[in-house]
Amino acid sequence: MGLVKKRHPRIGVYVCHCGQNISSVVNVSEVRKYAESLPNVVLARENRYTCSDLGQSSIAKDIKKHELERVVVASCSPRLHEIAFREVLDSSGLNPYLFEMVNIREQCSWVHSKDKEKATEKAKDLVRAAVARSTLLEPVEKIKKDVTKAVLVIGGGIAGITSALHLARAGIKTYLVEKEASIGGHMAQLDKTYPTLDCSLCILSPRMVDMKKEPNIELLSYSDVVNVEGYVGNFTARVRKNPRYVDAEKCIGCGICSDVCPVNVVDGFNQGMMHRKAIHIPFPQAVPNAYLIDKVNCLHFQTGACQLCAKKCDNNAIDFNQKEEFLDIEVGAMIIATGFQLFDAKRKKEYGYGRFSNVLTNLDFERILSADGPTGGKIKRQGDGKKPDSIAFIQCVGSRDENFNTYCSTICCMISLKHAIQVREKNPETEVYIYSNDIRTSGKDLEEFYKRGRERGVYFIRGLPSEIQEDPETGELILRSEDLNMGRILENRVEMVVLAAGVEPPPSVGRIMRKLHLNQSPDGFIMEAHPKLRPVDTNIAGVYIAGCAQFPKGIPETVAQAGGAAMASTEVVLKDEIPIEETTAFIDEEKCSGCGICVNVCPYEAIKLTDKGIVEINEILCKGCGSCAVACPSSVIQQTHFLDSQIKAQINAILSD
Repeated sequence: MGLVKKRHPRIGVYVCHCGQNISSVVNVSEVRKYAESLPNVVLARENRYTCSDLGQSSIAKDIKKHELERVVVASCSPRLHEIAFREVLDSSGLNPYLFEMVNIREQCSWVHSKDKEKATEKAKDLVRAAVARSTLLEPVEKIKKDVTKAVLVIGGGIAGITSALHLARAGIKTYLVEKEASIGGHMAQLDKTYPTLDCSLCILSPRMVDMKKEPNIELLSYSDVVNVEGYVGNFTARVRKNPRYVDAEKCIGCGICSDVCPVNVVDGFNQGMMHRKAIHIPFPQAVPNAYLIDKVNCLHFQTGACQLCAKKCDNNAIDFNQKEEFLDIEVGAMIIATGFQLFDAKRKKEYGYGRFSNVLTNLDFERILSADGPTGGKIKRQGDGKKPDSIAFIQCVGSRDENFNTYCSTICCMISLKHAIQVREKNPETEVYIYSNDIRTSGKDLEEFYKRGRERGVYFIRGLPSEIQEDPETGELILRSEDLNMGRILENRVEMVVLAAGVEPPPSVGRIMRKLHLNQSPDGFIMEAHPKLRPVDTNIAGVYIAGCAQFPKGIPETVAQAGGAAMASTEVVLKDEIPIEETTAFIDEEKCSGCGICVNVCPYEAIKLTDKGIVEINEILCKGCGSCAVACPSSVIQQTHFLDSQIKAQINAILSD
């Protein structure tokens, strides 16, 4: 009986013009003709836009009409459209992993625009390699798991609040974890919002109350996420609830405890410009509106004495014996809305923040302008309480700076414009200067807002001061800068300076990224799956981002993205079951030596050593990164859809003429 000869698969190749992104450099027709000559290729086509409805439809028709068994698309980055093309195969009855995509845009036309002939030859080489690899592709079956119908939102600022409300109103159980004692985030510290100059808390506070009343939301304030395990549809988050030493259910917020507390400490909410008691409420509109005890400064915890607050509380709400609690929460999806921290202006030493009492940050100035702030909304100098006759705002402190953060924080220009207009409205006689490299006003009504500032008499100086000095006799601040528009050096004396400090990712973002194995952008923020098409997704399925956890943005953009993240989460948790990562690693157990190298290199903790002395791969936790396969000295670990035989075929095709 003779051997049965294996039939070679029927391959279809589609070469994309990508408008003119590819065809202006690569001779697409020549590449298409070359593809027709390759082994196993039964047809090759070229399209103006292969990703369009027309292009995708042509692939679907060819799969059925020509009985295609493999599809190769030569176009742009797989990161952009690979999922869409796989869906075409899936809907046409072909396994989606019998698809190969080759990048002849970013890796060919865009980098070889000066030599069209060689770019075309390279495109041919890439297509030849893709066809060779596609010949050895094998179907990959999807793994499906049940879904936990709940969502965890990490962060209780405007982004987290918005996401939680969207989810809860859709009937989804939602857990919101906020590390501070109250939700609200930085927005709660603001006086007004640009460009409408409406009260920040007038917008925020009703949403905070709505969240408290929403039955589908479980609020875990003064808490933090200490660990996360699992995968899309089935995450388990361990949350630590820190003790408030006040029973929030019994506390009625009367304030008697705070009145009798003998300890005064610096109030962080008011940027250190006011004092609070050891037992306090974060701010009047706090949710939950319950007091808590600052253990570090409380006399009872320091000396074992005092307890005046407990003696005066008629509701017996004070509980010095409270301990931290740990909760294990099971959810199907997560939204990261951890917000931002302000750039520490003390790092910009030449501007004297922390040395000169009348040099403030933009957030300091917000609290001065606020009616419940340290000056009751009156603009006063910190040094002597005098109303300043002149104020200078300096832009890009910690942003667009090669020594600190090279990115633009996007909101600082508008914040300074808002402050300048507020100063002119409160004190029309005060001279106001804004020093900048340029003013950025991208957003609805923001250019008009900039014009309003000019009409109100704000002076704009194009050039940043090199340093700030203080006149010891008058307390005036001396600014020397270049005026690029006038082409001269300026020296200006003002009575107050406000630094437009930029926005940075908070330390909590780094901890969460490590726990969830999220990708990080070079700027330190969480990286989105795709900057245009998947701006709320991350590299981990079922984990989404909203607000400044991704990058600095204003309130409208934050709210919009929070809604998008909620919608994306809803798509996960409303399903009964969900497919998870298919291109996982697998091991030949008989050949495994148990060296454990793969255990150490796996970034997702998906591999462990068993009692038998061999490794075991959890296909649920595996994300198909390939680190283990590369590190294995015995080559006994392979990755589905990226087998050694497939990669070698691709390499050999590249090296052949």
